[in-house]
Amino acid sequence: MTVHFPFQNSYSALPDSFFARVAPTPVAAPRLIKLNRPLALQLGLDPDVLETPEGAEILAGKTVPAGADPIAMAYAGHQFGQFVPQLGDGRAVLLGEVIDKDGIRRDIQLKGSGPTPFSRRGDGRAALGPVLREYIVSEAMFALGIPTTRSLAAVVTGEHVIRETALPGAVLTRVASSHIRVGTFQFFAVRRDADAIRQLADHVLARHYPELLGVDRPYLALLAGVVARQADLVARWLLVGFIHGVMNTDNSSVSGETIDYGPCAFMDAYNPAQVFSSIDEMGRYAYANQPRIALWNLTRLAECLLPLFGEEQEKAIEQAQEILGAFPDTFSKAYQAGLRRKIGLFTERDGDEALIQDLLDAMAKNQADFTLTFRKLGEAAGSLVADDARAQFTDPAAFDEWARRWHERTALEPQSATERQAAMHAVNPMFIPRNHRVEAVIQAAVNNDNYAPFEELVKVLAKPYEDQPEYAAYADPPLPDQRVLQTFCGT
Repeated sequence: MTVHFPFQNSYSALPDSFFARVAPTPVAAPRLIKLNRPLALQLGLDPDVLETPEGAEILAGKTVPAGADPIAMAYAGHQFGQFVPQLGDGRAVLLGEVIDKDGIRRDIQLKGSGPTPFSRRGDGRAALGPVLREYIVSEAMFALGIPTTRSLAAVVTGEHVIRETALPGAVLTRVASSHIRVGTFQFFAVRRDADAIRQLADHVLARHYPELLGVDRPYLALLAGVVARQADLVARWLLVGFIHGVMNTDNSSVSGETIDYGPCAFMDAYNPAQVFSSIDEMGRYAYANQPRIALWNLTRLAECLLPLFGEEQEKAIEQAQEILGAFPDTFSKAYQAGLRRKIGLFTERDGDEALIQDLLDAMAKNQADFTLTFRKLGEAAGSLVADDARAQFTDPAAFDEWARRWHERTALEPQSATERQAAMHAVNPMFIPRNHRVEAVIQAAVNNDNYAPFEELVKVLAKPYEDQPEYAAYADPPLPDQRVLQTFCGT
């Protein structure tokens, strides 16, 4: 049975300086542990064939399928503010691109597939835990409606990787609208290769912003397009309590997708200063810092694009600054509109922002669970009784005072209680990838080769906005002894 990928590769047709040609390193005994069948069908692939041993060999990098043109992409990046002129895919190989059922070009990449010329003394492999984490969280983000890379498959390799200890090796098959990053532009900017920057910008325009190809100043429009998408993306992150953890410029996608799930996490108790990443010692990428960092990253992109804006540098800088200056307002509008939806407001009135901020302040002061406060608020939309929502607060009286004002505000709108509750439930998830649940799944798989908990968690997270009474426990915050205080990159 032949595994057919209808590859139509465009990035590997760019000049050789954009990548290194390298095949995945074969592994000993690949075994498929999860195939995302709906995504396979969306990509025009046959899931029944991918689930065969031959399919597992391709998804593990043991066999390169016909039509693939495997490459490791070159990029640079600011890592925690420090510039590194050469990074690149050190443990990933882009097999090629396919056109999905909606006509969208998608990269198919193997992550953990062995060393490349960009590995910098690393083994190019991935441990099972980080592979499962990325599968769980990226697919949860997709179900939440947030632009993201996707996970097509997870495979164990039959080999061990050495980190602090010997761990099962694994490969993730990742799907993205592209893997082009701010750091990709930086790779050529630091080398003063204006021709490559122009070629890359033209490629990004054609691939991600085709509606801008005919405008007068396409490169300025490209920057504006990336700024708008990033502002919207980070607003969506904050609205579900997501913390990326490592918002380096090499982890910032120009397509506007969430990419590179390392020490990512969802908040339990609301805390604007929350950090989980073990390597973010200064809180650079804390929850509330994410909009500021996104703008910082976009400023680095603008610096790379300056040569394309015109020969008069001062004017080019002025134009770039004007575009970047739109980020705070674009972000704020998206974020505030999302918050209004979360508390069930259909219109915008003076005082709404203060009402919402007062709730957030009370949540922070009272260690209220971010996800459950909003979800339970929806259940209280039609009633003056909000026991489940107020139970999230260490001082329920703080919620009572706010809830009185909230009911006064919602009474000014004509929607019925049923309509309001349905609208709130559509944006306030019941289920998120709770850190303690993700860790439990990983431990069961790594220690016992038991994937039943993983399968069940993935199933629950595929319907985050539904009540799913039989899985109600998955909505519970961690008990004190279950709290996960740090997450790790796993590289």
